[in-house]
Amino acid sequence: MKKKVFIKRKRFWIPAIVILALVGFRLALPFLAKKYVNKTLANIPNYYGQVADIDISLIKGAYTIKKLYLNKVNAKTQVPFLNFENTEISIQWKSLFKGKIVSEIEMVNPSVIYVFEDHNQTVVNAEAEVEDWSKALTDLVPIDINRLQVTNGKLAFVEVSTTPTIDLQLNSFNLQASNLRNVTRDGEKLPSTIRATATSIGNGKFILTGNMDIIKQIPDIDISFSLEDAEVTSLNDFTKHYAGIDFSSGTYGVFSEIAINDGFIKGYIKPILNNTKLIGEEDKFLDTIWEGFVGFFKFVIKNQKQDTLATKVPFEGDLSNVKTKIFPTIKNVLKNAWIKAYKEVSDNTIEFKDASSQ
Repeated sequence: MKKKVFIKRKRFWIPAIVILALVGFRLALPFLAKKYVNKTLANIPNYYGQVADIDISLIKGAYTIKKLYLNKVNAKTQVPFLNFENTEISIQWKSLFKGKIVSEIEMVNPSVIYVFEDHNQTVVNAEAEVEDWSKALTDLVPIDINRLQVTNGKLAFVEVSTTPTIDLQLNSFNLQASNLRNVTRDGEKLPSTIRATATSIGNGKFILTGNMDIIKQIPDIDISFSLEDAEVTSLNDFTKHYAGIDFSSGTYGVFSEIAINDGFIKGYIKPILNNTKLIGEEDKFLDTIWEGFVGFFKFVIKNQKQDTLATKVPFEGDLSNVKTKIFPTIKNVLKNAWIKAYKEVSDNTIEFKDASSQ
């Protein structure tokens, strides 16, 4: 009789203990995950960082990292290099039907702010550190990433030692990159797609579109991007420091196409200044003389009919030895000035097959 009672109690207590253990593990899981992530960030050489919280949804197969930041140990500023407000990492369920276990990431309000003084070092050390922190962040995602979505991000380059401070930004940055792990290929050379939009300083409109294959050791890409109708006065802090000139009015744009095929790159960058004027009323006497000289030179080589100053800078070569073509660049300045003004669009002259060393 006692044995039967013991067996009945055993049948009750064992499932109860298992359930309580699972519940306890589920409650402890976010804390364990947070501890692991913070330890990973703390072990990145020359960097420090942490996360505020981690939420886990076992049913959805997802976890959310809240307020992750990363900065240099000896940074001269307190501006976080990486500041990711909300990052959700989950299984991409639709890919399971194609026999692939991959993940997707959705980032909301992330920012990447590169402060020049915080990262100013030798190129060799810089490359090693990029590999350290990028690998650490990648390791936080246990499954290969197949889709990446960024909503309302920010990219910035800041130089605080200049007067005034140089602050170049892309705001409202939105990005969609899909099929990154080639779940669907169908014989395509570049199976992954990417599209990004943003607003630059000066309220310029930035658009990037293209295709990629990032599984290769040296990724293949075929992209084009444009930056249109930005107020050129927004560049005054930069141009004043590096060129000794500033603008009183006008707009600028940048247009480019880039193709990389088996480690060989080919492309161009086409900057255009539109209806720009130098010499503001508040400029000092020597500044006015210098800007007057630059303005005269600009007058000679600009397209008088369209009031544009532009060129097209072609480049190509092995990624370890990319060469810019100087004489074609100069020729293109004169071509815009005296023959035909460049249009403020990408030229659609670079195709993926053009990037070849053969």
